[in-house]
Amino acid sequence: MRYWIVNGSVHTAMTPEAVKTDILIENGKIAAFGKADGKDPVIDAAGKEIYPGLVEAHCHLGLAGYAVKYEGHDYNEKNDVTTPELNAYDGFNPFDQSIVNARRGGVTTVGTGPGSANVLGGAFMAVKTYGTRVDDMIVKPKVAIKCAFGENPKNFYQTKSVSSRMTTAFKLREALFKARDYMRKKEAAGDDVSKLPDYNMRCEALIPVLKGELPLKAHAHQANDIFTAIRIAKEFNVRLTLEHCTEGHLIADALKKEGYPLAVGPAQMHATKPELRNKSYATAGILAKAGCQVSIITDSPVIPQECLALAAGLAVKSGMDEFAALQAITINPAKHLGISDRVGSLEVGKDADILVCDGNILNPLTKVEKVFINGEETV
Repeated sequence: MRYWIVNGSVHTAMTPEAVKTDILIENGKIAAFGKADGKDPVIDAAGKEIYPGLVEAHCHLGLAGYAVKYEGHDYNEKNDVTTPELNAYDGFNPFDQSIVNARRGGVTTVGTGPGSANVLGGAFMAVKTYGTRVDDMIVKPKVAIKCAFGENPKNFYQTKSVSSRMTTAFKLREALFKARDYMRKKEAAGDDVSKLPDYNMRCEALIPVLKGELPLKAHAHQANDIFTAIRIAKEFNVRLTLEHCTEGHLIADALKKEGYPLAVGPAQMHATKPELRNKSYATAGILAKAGCQVSIITDSPVIPQECLALAAGLAVKSGMDEFAALQAITINPAKHLGISDRVGSLEVGKDADILVCDGNILNPLTKVEKVFINGEETV
């Protein structure tokens, strides 16, 4: 399939200024920018604003379930506090209404996976919001291994195995120590099968973390929990992304110095637990101005996935630079998930995930009129 989107104002998410150019789509990719040649079909976007498909760095889309009770959710394993071996794609439901809603709101790719009840919850994946079979929707099957600090693990497991922040940190260290020992025994065994340790799926799941192939994706709201996550990551020399960062604005200079990618939010919610007491719409903007790589998140279903652009708009209202806010829902989350070679901006060679809007995407009055995913019009 080959066609042009013409006459729109194109926001690439790479430069602040919109440009007047036509976009050539071919075989699901952005093939060129320039002037339509008159030989191929065109979609006229005169008077419209064109954006990359929005990207969410951290949510539970497709696992949370739409219009179901908590017991029907598939994003927390309730029987074991450490489950790094779980994979998001085994629980994802492409037919869930929340995915349709996300797509209509302009969200075309998400990082989705296990929740935060577990110290180690399993693997997140990057997936498109269009399709009927998850295998065909996946951008990257594993982007990180989820871990969690703070109130959630100790509250969820307080009568079973965890009732303090100290124990949460211990459980994570214990799992990483066991996996490192397992990995070293495998390496020492070489080709001698008789010397291999007994196969351990949990340890296997953490080997890519220990080798630096996948980051730990650390749920942390309070400043002390953020620093605990950083401390453990340094102890084991592993990569890390920081999720939520509710008190990030209190330690912005330190987070800039550390340099970890930050997924900030959700802000549009009641402070339902003590670690949210300092939540603010200004956090994302403060961290971005400090020089951090910031992604804005809904953490859906906490906030509906289709409200991602609204979340960025509220950050702008609270002082965030408008271009920084746009990047926080496009190219930055793509970098956060390790998929910026495919999505997050309008560039030649990337997936043709494109929005046609009747105004500024950060304005809540703007309507997303057309959504293209892999070059196919879906809305």
